[in-house]
Amino acid sequence: MPGTYSGTVVPLITPLDEHGTVDEQSLVRLLDHIRAEVTGFMPALTSGEGWKLDARQWQDVVTYTVRHAGGLPVLAGIQLPDTDAVIERARTAAAIGVDAVVVTTPFGTEVTQDRIVEHYRALRAAVDVPVFLYNEEALSGNRIEFDTLLRICEIPGIVGIKESSGDAAFTRKTAEAGTGIPVFEGWENLLVDARGIDGFIGPLANLEPGLCNAMLVDPTPDRQAEINSVCEEYGVFKDDWYRWVKRELHRRGVISSPTVHEEAKAA
Repeated sequence: MPGTYSGTVVPLITPLDEHGTVDEQSLVRLLDHIRAEVTGFMPALTSGEGWKLDARQWQDVVTYTVRHAGGLPVLAGIQLPDTDAVIERARTAAAIGVDAVVVTTPFGTEVTQDRIVEHYRALRAAVDVPVFLYNEEALSGNRIEFDTLLRICEIPGIVGIKESSGDAAFTRKTAEAGTGIPVFEGWENLLVDARGIDGFIGPLANLEPGLCNAMLVDPTPDRQAEINSVCEEYGVFKDDWYRWVKRELHRRGVISSPTVHEEAKAA
């Protein structure tokens, strides 16, 4: 239900072995590494290379996350280009037993705002699984306008917003809109400016969820500077941040291999 989610939700990296198989035991260690500090697990989103995973990899990482979640909610990322594909995968996610799916807009610069609304309506009509709205532009090529976002929030079963527009003013406006739907900032560097949010969803939570929580509780400029410094140290601000997060998790002994999807394919 709206209002249920808050705090730090982690968009999990996807541990892969050198052959591209999802490594269940590495995932277990990752979940155990962070579970005390987070309020939910979000596999197969952008930090999990979700748009690159094949159907088997996606199903495995979501299944393993549900299997080892230990009572924490699992919100499965779905990063596919059109509504029909999203609906099909959402049905698989529901069968696996996820608590919600996290869905961006259809891909393409030509996608209209009305088409975006219909995308979420169609998903909710077709599959009985709650939906997290993922507002981003890098992957989809389009952005949800504010009035469109409010229309989507009126659809029953929208339970959260991952606000990754990169515009702190837009995030604040969304948080202040009174929709009753929790709003999560998706960018570490904007936390001090994203006042009124309910939580944070970003890659740093794979490494330092306690620091993310501290920032939510006490979003001061000094704390933001510390967040920024740590993100620089670990490569979180790089274009291929998931690669660098994996390297650090591997260095710490949390995951067995730092392999990313394209490396596995080339093997």
